Amino acid sequence: MQKHENYYILNLLGYGLSKFDNNFIKEFGFTTKNDFFNYFVKIKLVETASVIKNRMDLFDPFFLNSRKGWWQKGDTYIHRKYLIDSLFGNENVKEYANIVKLYLKENNLIQDLSVQIKPIIKSKFKKLQETGLEAELFFINNFKLIDYFQDGFLEDARLYGDGYDFQISSNTNQYLVEVKGIREKQGKFRLTEKEFLTATEYKDNYFITIVLNMNQTPKLITIKNPINSLEFERYEYQSKPGIQFILKNNIC
Repeated sequence: MQKHENYYILNLLGYGLSKFDNNFIKEFGFTTKNDFFNYFVKIKLVETASVIKNRMDLFDPFFLNSRKGWWQKGDTYIHRKYLIDSLFGNENVKEYANIVKLYLKENNLIQDLSVQIKPIIKSKFKKLQETGLEAELFFINNFKLIDYFQDGFLEDARLYGDGYDFQISSNTNQYLVEVKGIREKQGKFRLTEKEFLTATEYKDNYFITIVLNMNQTPKLITIKNPINSLEFERYEYQSKPGIQFILKNNIC
C-alpha cells in the first residue's frame, strides 16, 4: 500500500483530534468536526473528508475520549504515536495546533493562518520526517519482545557516535544494538564505517535490529553478528564524507 502524499500532516491531524477533541478544531476557528474535515478538502490536502476522520479513528484507541475509533486495528498506528509523543507530547492544545499550522504553511498548503511557535519546536519539527528516529522509538518501546533482550536494561547511546544506538544489559551479557528503519515490506540498509568497524569488533555481542514495513504494520527483525551473517558492499561517495557499507540483498 502506497503512503498518502500528505502522510505526515494527516498523522498530526489525527493525533490532535484524538488527543484534544473539539478544543483542537477551535484553534482553527471551527465549531464542528465536519466543517474542520471539509476545510482540508477545500485546501486540497485530501480528496474527501473521510480521509481526515479515518486518521482520527486510527489514533482514537490511544487516547481517552468518547469515541472508540478503529480498535480492531490494535497497535497498527502505535509507532506514529510514539514519534509524535516524543516530539510534541508535552505541548498544550494551542501549541500543538500551531505545530500543525506550521506544517501546513511550510508545505504551501495555507497562507492565511497566523503561527507563533517556539524555536525549539521548529527544531523538533525538522525531525518529524526522519525514518531513523521513528524506527528507534519503536525499538525503545518494543525491544523486550525480542528474545535476546527480553530481560535486559536499555541505555541510550545515540549521542555518543560510537557505532551503535543502544546498549542492552542483562545478567550475563551486554549487547550493542544499531537500529535501522525500512518503510516498505522489504529493502536494504547501510552501515557507516564506524558502525561496520564496531560490529566487526564486538561480533556476537553486536546486533542490527531492522524495523521493517514502517508504512503499514512494523515488524522487528534482529540479526546477531551482522558482518558474519550478511553480505555488504563497500561504497565511497563523492558527495558524502567517509565510507559506507550497503547490504547486497533485500531484507524481507
